[in-house]
This record gives sequence, structure tokens and C-alpha cells, in this order.
Amino acid sequence: MVLQSGKARRAERRGGSNPLVGGTNPAYAAELTLPHHRLADEPVPADTALQLVRDELMLDGNARLNLATFVTTWMEPQARELMAECADKNMIDKDEYPQTAELERRCVNILAELWHAPDPEAIIGCSTTGSSEACMLAGMALKRRWSKLGRAGKPNLVMGTNVQVCWEKFCEYWEVEPRLVPMEGDRFHLSAEQAVARCDENTIGVVAILGSTFDGSYEPVAEIAAALDELAERTGLDIPVHVDGASGAMIAPFLDPDLEWDFRLPRVASINTSGHKYGLVYPGVGWVIWRDKAALPSELVFNVNYLGGDMPTFALNFSRPGAEVAAQYYTFVRLGRDGFRAVQQASRDVATDLADRIGRLGPFQLLTRGDQLPVFAFTTKPDVTSFDVFDVSRRLRERGWLVPAYTFPDNRTDLAVLRVVCRNGFTHDLADLLIEDLTRLLPELERQPGPSHDPETSTAFHH
Repeated sequence: MVLQSGKARRAERRGGSNPLVGGTNPAYAAELTLPHHRLADEPVPADTALQLVRDELMLDGNARLNLATFVTTWMEPQARELMAECADKNMIDKDEYPQTAELERRCVNILAELWHAPDPEAIIGCSTTGSSEACMLAGMALKRRWSKLGRAGKPNLVMGTNVQVCWEKFCEYWEVEPRLVPMEGDRFHLSAEQAVARCDENTIGVVAILGSTFDGSYEPVAEIAAALDELAERTGLDIPVHVDGASGAMIAPFLDPDLEWDFRLPRVASINTSGHKYGLVYPGVGWVIWRDKAALPSELVFNVNYLGGDMPTFALNFSRPGAEVAAQYYTFVRLGRDGFRAVQQASRDVATDLADRIGRLGPFQLLTRGDQLPVFAFTTKPDVTSFDVFDVSRRLRERGWLVPAYTFPDNRTDLAVLRVVCRNGFTHDLADLLIEDLTRLLPELERQPGPSHDPETSTAFHH
């Protein structure tokens, strides 16, 4: 009999000659402890590591049933294969991966055309890690343009209180005063009148949102631009508009082609969108485009060698994979205009139908109907006293549905809603199942003596 050293026995237990080397048998994996605070001394087989981490991830929610997120949760197998092939390419190395840079340039051109850029040769744009970084870059350009005017006060940015939190972060990080327009009554986003009322000589810009994350509604971009045009004629204050089209800039060009919100409006200086929302790509890509080079001060732009020439770059992040850009271009190639129109229309059809059915259930009151973004918000009627939206959200979670409940911001903190985001992959069949589960739990909720949630742990709004 050959005696093994303790180290040899440990090696065998972790793989070695053990017949369970793959680690797929739970009895084998049970001997291992995942590191929480420090690395283990020895490695484990790849299959074992995969299984252990995969087991823990089973506790996550099912992404396809997540009706809270705007982020894409389904792509075709071919797109996933392409992304895997490009995961090791660093987007910032444009001289080493020139064709990935070329795909990025093509995507920028495609978006500029979709958004009616007046001179395709004059536009400038780039990919980002998401719409939040894109907003930061747009905000930096607005502030730098304002600083060149030589005004002495503190810069400010006008926007509705329904903006995504990245805009408040921008103001904090870059020392800009956020002038947030609160909600009032049934007005849940920025209006032209309220925007202009907060503008002065130190306003670097107005942010208009094409698709509020609170309720899915479009802000009146054309009205805001027209009001700022009138302000410029009256006072000489020339205040640009940035359109945060994180979601809507990939919906409106296909479903609302006659809606003027983009570069057709001369006052719109820049637009951002999320490729990983209704751009139909997995998380990790956004886009920002300026109508011309004058809208993006040249000192913010750096040039890199690219296919024997120069390519302008503007970014906060540097090392990031080229996979998402390749996937965005794949999606443009794959779908074309008609394909995008069909996919987005299907999402809107599911949203409007589902909203209508929820409205007919009895206890609920719709705030929006999913006919702009494929997103809608609803609350309980005033005479419903046995439960509230937080109870509904908690009970739906028991069946795997992630439907967020949250209160609205300043001036409407009395209003708590549920919001449903319909994305590619959320079908009429899944909507039927949601209605069935909601119908099934309502009698139990109606028998409650009152709402059962703890107000201190109620979900506030999250993106």
C-alpha cells in the first residue's frame, strides 16, 4: 500500500486522479468551499469551478421574467457566438483591431441617419459602455461649450425630476447645479413652460427624455425646443437641447417616424441611446452623437491611428470588449429597418394589450398604456384599501415575476406604482401567464385587512 502525502490527497480530492474530476457530482463539490474573503491555496478543475459558481447564480431572478429592466435579456444564438469571438478584443486598441473600429464607425453613421443628421459628413459620435456614460460625455460637452462664453456664475442644467440618476451624478461629479423640475398633478415629466422658466445665462443645456423610465412616456422635445427658440429670440440666450433617448431613440425612428424629436430640430445638439436596451444588444453598449463638430469642443476629442488615418475618440472608459459593438452591428445587419420595425411593434403590441387587460381587472388604474415606449405604469384605485402596489409586487415575485413597485419623486411621493417593461422576447404567451398569475392572487390580496408591506422597506425607484 502506497501512502499519500496530505498534499497529494488534497490534490486528488480537488481533481487529480479522482474519477469525479469534472466536479459535476454534488457529492464531490460538497467538499469544497467557495472563497468569500481570500483566495484558496490551490486551484480546482474548471468544470468544478463552473458548477459551483453556476449553482450560486441559480438564486438570481430569471432575466426573461424581469419586467423591471429595460436591458436586453434575449439575443439569437448567432449573436451570442459572435460576442464570444470578440470578447478578447479591446475596443480602445483601434490600431490593433481596425475592423472593430470600422464597425463602430458604421454604427455611428447608421444612427446619425436614423436620427436625421443634417450633414452626415459633419456628425461626430462614439460607442460607450451604456447610455449613462453617453450622458456624461454629452453633459461634459455642454459644460465646455458654456465655459467658452466666459460667464461668471455656476453652470446649471435644466431637466425633469424623472431623469435617470446618471444626470444627477453628472451634476455632482462635474459641479453643475441640477435644476430639477418637479412633477405636478398628472404631469409626470418636463414641460416646455417649466423648462424655460428655469433657464438663465448660466444654463448649459436642457435635457429632454424620449421615454421616461418612470412611466414610458415621451417628453415633448419639439415643444421644449420651440420654447427655447422663442427664448433665444427674446433674450439672446442660445441654450442647446440634449435628448436622452436611452430607450426611445431606438423606438421612435421605427414606430413614430413623423414625431420630430431628433436632429430635425436645429436646437438639438446631441442625442444618446442604449444599444443594450431597445437597441436589442446584451448589456455593455451605448451611443452618443453630436449634430456637428461645433457641438463637441475639439479639445475634448483625441485622435488615434486607424487604418492609416485618424479616428476621433471621446470616452470615459478605456479598456472594454469589442463584443457589444460587434453585436450591435450584427443586429443592424440582421434586422434592417423592416426587422427593427417588426420587433419594436411586437413589443408595443404586447405592452398595449397587457396594459388594457390589467386595466380591465378592476382594482387597477393605468397611468400610461405602453403606446410610446413599450412600457406602462399602473397603480391601485383609490377605493382599494386591502392591498397596495408593494403587496402585488411581492406576491408576483413568488411566481418568479420581477415587477417593480416604487413611489414617484418630489411633489408626487404620494403616488406609488407598478411598472411593466415589455422587451423583445416577452411574448403574448408570457403576458397571458402574467395575467393568469395576477388574476389568481387578487382574491387573496382582497381578503387582507390592509396593506401588509413595511413602508420602511418599500422599493424606491431604481433604473
